[in-house]
Amino acid sequence: MEALRTPDACFENLPGYSFAPNYLMVDDSEGGQLRVHYLDEGPKSGEIVLLMHGEPSWSYLYRKMIPVLVEAGYRVIAPDLVGFGRSDKPSQRSDYTYQRHVDWMREALIDQLDLQQVTLVCQDWGGLIGLRLVAEHAECFARVVAANTMLPTGDHDPGEAFNNWKKFSQEVPEFPCGGIIKGATTTELDAAVIAAYDAPYPDESYKEGARQFPTLVPVTPDNPAADANRAAWGVLSQWSKPFLTAFSDSDPITAGGDKLMQKLIPGTKGQNHTTIVNGGHFLQEDQGEILAQVVAEFIQANPL
Repeated sequence: MEALRTPDACFENLPGYSFAPNYLMVDDSEGGQLRVHYLDEGPKSGEIVLLMHGEPSWSYLYRKMIPVLVEAGYRVIAPDLVGFGRSDKPSQRSDYTYQRHVDWMREALIDQLDLQQVTLVCQDWGGLIGLRLVAEHAECFARVVAANTMLPTGDHDPGEAFNNWKKFSQEVPEFPCGGIIKGATTTELDAAVIAAYDAPYPDESYKEGARQFPTLVPVTPDNPAADANRAAWGVLSQWSKPFLTAFSDSDPITAGGDKLMQKLIPGTKGQNHTTIVNGGHFLQEDQGEILAQVVAEFIQANPL
């Protein structure tokens, strides 16, 4: 599999992002390997908080949350999905499938890093991938925080907002990663922050993963990922470990998903579910410190 690697110089002097990079290699499923980047902050002996980003962001999205969680004593792992951030970027759109994304993160996080007793914090595609890992490797996860995400099976219409986003993503001549983040936040982003979201992508050839992601969301029952996601729901519908929803008040894409999870997942019962005020789709950008505090309080209220 042919892949591009963003030059390190692109990541110099990004505002608020002074974290040291870590790398490992995963099987690309075609006889080669791909480099996956992740952040590993806080005490190695601390309980693990896994922060999984979505589309078209990268671990930069969690820069406001990481210091809060480290200060609370947690070890924070924040990977960049393949095709995003400092991770390698396969050059062909056909290289990217839902299953491959799950497999790449499984190999990195579970097989290689051997993360245990994990608290998953997932947003957007971080949930589409992360919740699959939770269902398929339940023994590795102790808690879940779902923020503006869902695990679709294609059995229900995703709604006008998603359909409009998918159409835009496939038709826009230049895929504006930083501009997309800006458009899905409630707060003003300065030019340097927008540029940081664009940093992993020196030109359009680096964006094949970002372009492909919206087409991989199961929106019909016969989608290749639909059966695996239904199987994951079979596990989640029996999941009794602590599960918190922390959706924002201003996200048309995932609105209502929190109530559905609270209805279907037993582990949501009795938890202090939160609506993050003045947060758009990328609530980590709008209210990262507040969300981090919510996560810390949730962990403390549900000790191992």
